[in-house]
Amino acid sequence: MQRLTEYGDRIADELPAEFYREKQIHWVLDIAEDGMSAKLLNRKVPGRQRDQVLSMPVPYVQRSGTKVPPYLLVDTAEFVLGVPKKAKDGSVTEKDRDEAWRRHAAYRDIALRWASGVEDEPEAQAARTFFAAGPARCNLPEEVEAKDTVALMVGTRWLHQLGSAQQLWAQEVRARKGGGTERTGLCLVCGEHRALLATIPEPVKKGAIPTAGGSNEGQLISINAPAQGREGATQLVNTPVCHRCGGRAMAVLNHLVTSDRHRRRFRDDGVLLWWTKKPEPDSALAMFFDDQPDPADIAHLIDAMNNAPTPAAAQRTDADAFYALSLGLNNARLVVRDWIDVPLPAAKANLASWYADHGVWDGWTGQTRYFPLWQLALCCGRWQGERYAPDSAPRGLEAELLHSALHGTRPPARALPLLLQRVHADRRVDPPRLALLRLLLNRSPDPQDHLMPQLDKDSDDPAYLCGRLFAVLESVQETALPNLNTTLRDKYFSTAVNAPSITLRRLFADSGAHFKRLRRDKPAAQKALEKRLFEIYSKVSDDLPGHLTDVQQGRFIIGYSHQRHEDMARRQAATERKNAAVPAQSQTAPDTATA
Repeated sequence: MQRLTEYGDRIADELPAEFYREKQIHWVLDIAEDGMSAKLLNRKVPGRQRDQVLSMPVPYVQRSGTKVPPYLLVDTAEFVLGVPKKAKDGSVTEKDRDEAWRRHAAYRDIALRWASGVEDEPEAQAARTFFAAGPARCNLPEEVEAKDTVALMVGTRWLHQLGSAQQLWAQEVRARKGGGTERTGLCLVCGEHRALLATIPEPVKKGAIPTAGGSNEGQLISINAPAQGREGATQLVNTPVCHRCGGRAMAVLNHLVTSDRHRRRFRDDGVLLWWTKKPEPDSALAMFFDDQPDPADIAHLIDAMNNAPTPAAAQRTDADAFYALSLGLNNARLVVRDWIDVPLPAAKANLASWYADHGVWDGWTGQTRYFPLWQLALCCGRWQGERYAPDSAPRGLEAELLHSALHGTRPPARALPLLLQRVHADRRVDPPRLALLRLLLNRSPDPQDHLMPQLDKDSDDPAYLCGRLFAVLESVQETALPNLNTTLRDKYFSTAVNAPSITLRRLFADSGAHFKRLRRDKPAAQKALEKRLFEIYSKVSDDLPGHLTDVQQGRFIIGYSHQRHEDMARRQAATERKNAAVPAQSQTAPDTATA
């Protein structure tokens, strides 16, 4: 809350007035300048015309109970106009009618209290004349509902935007949220002796935090039962927060959860909010939270971190800091899942390490590919024809990977078996899955698991060599029988990954038939493939493992992918040389006509 209030002081111009919140306006009560009459203007719009919605910050505070108090000037039609709630069949009970009039009377009282205290604003005097005459007088269209929001206007000015209205509303909220008795003390947030809140005045907006359960407004601090509080004390008795800090912190939270730049909504549950101590945060942070980061920006970040000063030196020269808050929602209470408060250079170093650990070399383009967070989580889901099935990623995995990236720690232990399960089930190894697999191995405490982004010809790891061997055997089959419907990978990949000894010896023996065909039809390819196959097989033939652990299976798959990309790059280079040689020969050929 200290960091939130500090950030709020910095962006005060972007925040609404104190205890104001953005709301959609459905009706406008346009009061005449003499206050003798008013007309109701309809500002409802169909769902397909959301761009025409009238929305603005209006007075707001959390209210509950049966005798809820009114807001100042902007409230529901039940308060502003005395419109009662209706049952599903359209009927109105006497109880609901009486409650509507009670609420309207309370609304008129606070409106008159404000207008009576302002002598130099003609708009306030017009409102005073209008409400002093009794219940609101205007024609009520049938489509007005009790829950519709109604705002007041005199001439061209919104009454709730007047400085006097904002001042009175702030005083009113402090009186309501200060409790029955005025309490002062040391605020834990600002460290000053001030009037203290009894409850937090504003929750996080309904729907702002994705949740699998019912969407509710969420309170950051909520102690409303003796069992929840220390020594049985409820509300904020043991959590002293002053009015200013409580209101400002929640206003900043609601600002962040609606920000496209400083918010990351998880696809299944929760949200992450981030900001920096100084203004204009580095683009590296915004890039990380982008759905499609630019590879050039990532390469620049990695290069900058590799050439940066030591962390100790960087912290002495850079006073900026990075903050990140991960929130979930449990009924009507916010759950703080993670809180990060680190120097900005450390945060950038963690992000650079994240990209360096999962970058995948693409043999077709000759470049290293990087993947956004959501794609690394989704690749553990089910492959469905031409894409991953939506919402098939394991629940909570994206948030766990985000924690790993920001803290520079190992990904969750469950990620590797989940990924291997999908690889075996789908028989698919694509760049996102390869990137996640490389990340999981590169963050292993065993240095043997740390693998290069490209083919490592010097590696003598049996699992890695088995993967390379299977890739070459697959290339032999593809070259000899290019139009097969069912390939080696379709039939034997899963068994080769699990039990390479039996599978690879059998496939190596069966490759003789393919080499016989190649010797007849493609002798050059036969020599190159046979040399490559025997070179790898000779390194591992005496030590073919019978079964592989999960980590060894990961090294097998990466070795397989590295060899495949190497073969692709080799074939592409050969094709380019061949194409380049054809024009050269045509240019050097003699001109027969001249001869």
